[in-house]
Amino acid sequence: MRRLFLIAVPYLWLLALFLVPFLIVLKISLSDPAIARPPYTPTLDIALGWQGLKDFFSQLDFENFTFLTEDALYWKAYLSSLKIAVVSTLITLLVGFPIAYGMAKAPTEWRPTLMMLVILPFWTSFLIRIYAWMGILSNEGYLNQILMWSGLTDEPLKLLNTNIAVYIGIVYTYLPFMILPIYATLEKLDDSLLEAAEDLGCSRLSAFWLVTMPLSKPGIIAGCFLVFIPAIGEFVIPSLLGGSQTLMIGKVLWEEFFSNRDWPVASAVAVVLLLVLVIPIILFQRNEQKQREEGL
Repeated sequence: MRRLFLIAVPYLWLLALFLVPFLIVLKISLSDPAIARPPYTPTLDIALGWQGLKDFFSQLDFENFTFLTEDALYWKAYLSSLKIAVVSTLITLLVGFPIAYGMAKAPTEWRPTLMMLVILPFWTSFLIRIYAWMGILSNEGYLNQILMWSGLTDEPLKLLNTNIAVYIGIVYTYLPFMILPIYATLEKLDDSLLEAAEDLGCSRLSAFWLVTMPLSKPGIIAGCFLVFIPAIGEFVIPSLLGGSQTLMIGKVLWEEFFSNRDWPVASAVAVVLLLVLVIPIILFQRNEQKQREEGL
């Protein structure tokens, strides 16, 4: 009974906070838009019971999903979001891995302080930090002032309202999510393995690539997922730092919900985005499980 309870808790959590909201959004995506409150006409009426379910399947259509393929705005937004999320994840990995490695190799008494410095930005509001970057990257911002004062440029650089600003914002915001899982993996690394590799003729660089990198793979994968998944649906950062020229699916989703008031299409956008994220993760997990079973 106790074991059953422990297993049931996470499943009930997923049921309440993932499956039920997903089914609600899916139901709205299969509805028709209407000038009402809420602004859609549901095709499924649970109050009618079995008859309502039969009517739902008899008039089931995917016109909202078809509309996404007919309008170039949506697939361009998906591709743009995918590109920005992938590039941001790679940059975050390149920046975060050396930091995590340095933390893992630091003296034991310094590690709690370094950990606190990594999570310190979370003590400040997310919006305040993004607004601070607006002040840093603007034409009259601190970064341009420093560049002009040092003589590196004669005029202010156009940084705000560009994709560069979006990359900076995403990397800065999600960097701790990359550092922490990699640090947790590297901290457990047995240094005797590196010593054994060097005794067998490997240089330090070779030992790093042959021992440290493969053993840090779980942390790297976890960090990439923690950065990529929220980055692809990011809304605040591209809206404040990217401006109107930055096309991301999170902005399109917000505009469909609140500006156009087209909840069925917005829900279809959300469902497709969720499938784009969930299906590769499931396939990856199955592949990892298959490799572990073959290893045994």
